[in-house]
Amino acid sequence: MPAVTTAKAGNGRRNALFYALFATSTVLLLATIYVVFLRAPIEARMGIVQKIFYFHVPSAYSMYIGATACFVGSVGYLLKPTDRWDAIARAGAELAIVMGLIVLVTGPLWAAKAWGYYWTWDPRLTTALLSWLIYVAYHVLRAFSGDGAGERKFAAALGILGAANLPIIHFSVQKWGGQHPTVVTGKGGGLQHPDMKLAFALAMTAFTVFAITMLYARVRLELVRSRLVRAEEDAIDLGLDDRAEA
Repeated sequence: MPAVTTAKAGNGRRNALFYALFATSTVLLLATIYVVFLRAPIEARMGIVQKIFYFHVPSAYSMYIGATACFVGSVGYLLKPTDRWDAIARAGAELAIVMGLIVLVTGPLWAAKAWGYYWTWDPRLTTALLSWLIYVAYHVLRAFSGDGAGERKFAAALGILGAANLPIIHFSVQKWGGQHPTVVTGKGGGLQHPDMKLAFALAMTAFTVFAITMLYARVRLELVRSRLVRAEEDAIDLGLDDRAEA
């Protein structure tokens, strides 16, 4: 009974933490939408399209969060193969895919206005697409190749490879040039109005909390799934043992 009570208490705390994260991210996202569309002024040169920036950059940052989680989980799993490390890696890869997709959709919409075309093989765009495809490959591998130790280790190696590409994305503009602007540092026009800075700060905070919420929920779900699989395997083994004794 004490063990059951302790487990219920721990589960209650985890549920409370999830609801707190969910509520916080919801409030922050609604506040971001309000400030972006109703307070931040329309940029003179880009017009209303500039507001894509407030979602494009935070989603790219959230993609980095997912990729980092995948890297940490992958390294942890290779050092100590446990369901928890594997769940963190898998959740991180899925977050990177979702946020990377937002980046790859919002970026071309901005580029169509700024450059006159949706896509160019700019160093940052190309490396971002490559990184996203690596995490898609990770997800496909985990979804269709089974859930054995060998498949998990191979996926962990792929997760580490994906993280190795992140510094290349970040420094590609400085190293190889290209057309991608650096708005935050001011070289691409900057955020001159205080409400623009407020909108950007809110968006970064909202997407960060939202990304953490998604990671937390997905890790918990994956751990429950792993425990269910283990329980089913134990039940099958016990059933086979009972038939053998009979």
